[in-house]
Formats: sequence, structure tokens, C-alpha cells
Amino acid sequence: MKHTRLIARSGLIAAVYAAMTIVVLQFPAYLGWGLIQFRPSEAVTVLAVLTPAAIPGLFLGTLVANAFNLATVGPIALLDVVFGSIATLAGALWTWRFRARTALALAGPVIFNALIVPAYLPFLLAGLGLYRVPLLGVDLEGAWLVMYAYGVVTIGVCEGIIVYALGWPLLAVLKAAGLAKRLAEEDQ
Repeated sequence: MKHTRLIARSGLIAAVYAAMTIVVLQFPAYLGWGLIQFRPSEAVTVLAVLTPAAIPGLFLGTLVANAFNLATVGPIALLDVVFGSIATLAGALWTWRFRARTALALAGPVIFNALIVPAYLPFLLAGLGLYRVPLLGVDLEGAWLVMYAYGVVTIGVCEGIIVYALGWPLLAVLKAAGLAKRLAEEDQ
């Protein structure tokens, strides 16, 4: 029964994360991907403080949401499918590992997304021709280090805002509602 609950919880978390992310990917300002990512779904990463089911759930949710971009962006989006999902998995593992210290635990998604995602985004954006703005005379094609450093800052700040300003209050509400205690009892 414990294994069934874990699978069900993982599936539910994956569905919530993926649905929230896919909605944001529809916004015309491209807030869901790129060097500035503002995905409210990242607030759900705090669930890894409460249950180990969040680890595969967040990984699968990210995989599904990022795969959604394959239809619009093309095969180059596989970089995001693979490495974005790995960043989420690493962040969720960190969060579960340090769950007893909430502030430190929530740093996991921030750190791993800030370090991993900007490493491949310059290749993805260059493949889409988004490094050149001829009208402004801007051409950053070959400026991987500059774009990586910029991405570390912007993605780190955006992720930090979402995880700490939205996720931490969400976690507090879930704990106040008794969910943490209930999950701990069911997981034993």
C-alpha cells in the first residue's frame, strides 16, 4: 500500500507541476523559458520537504512540461527536456535531504536551476536565432560565458523569488493544515 501511495502522489505532483508550467509556456512574453524564467510552478518544488514522492513527481512533471516545447521549438528543445529535468531532480533530492532545515532545503531548486539551465540555454537560444538582433546591432553568438553568467543571475533570482516568496508560504500553509504530519504518518 505504501508503494501505491508513493506512485499516486508522484503522479499527482507531476500533473500539477506540468499543468502549471504548460500554462505559463503559453504566455506571449515567454516567461516560462529562456534566460529569464518565471515559472510559478516552481513553488511546488517545496513539496519535496514533505514527501519523497515529490522527487520523481517533480522530475516527471518537468520532463512532460519541457517536452511540450518540442512541438513549438523543435528538436533543440531536447536540451531542456534532458538537462532541465536533471536540474529539477537534483534540486528535489537536495530539498528532501535537507528537509529539516527549510531555508537550506529550498535552496536546492534555486542552486541547481541557476547552475544547470544557463549552461545549455545559450545553445538552445543560438539554435533558435535569438542571439542576434540586427536592428539593434546585437550579436551574442559565441558569447557563451557572458550568457551563462547572465543566466545564472537571472534564473537564480527568478527561481529564488518563486521558491521563497511563493513556495515557502505554500509550505507553511500545508504544514499548518496538518499535511506534513499526515504524510509522515502514512510514509511509515
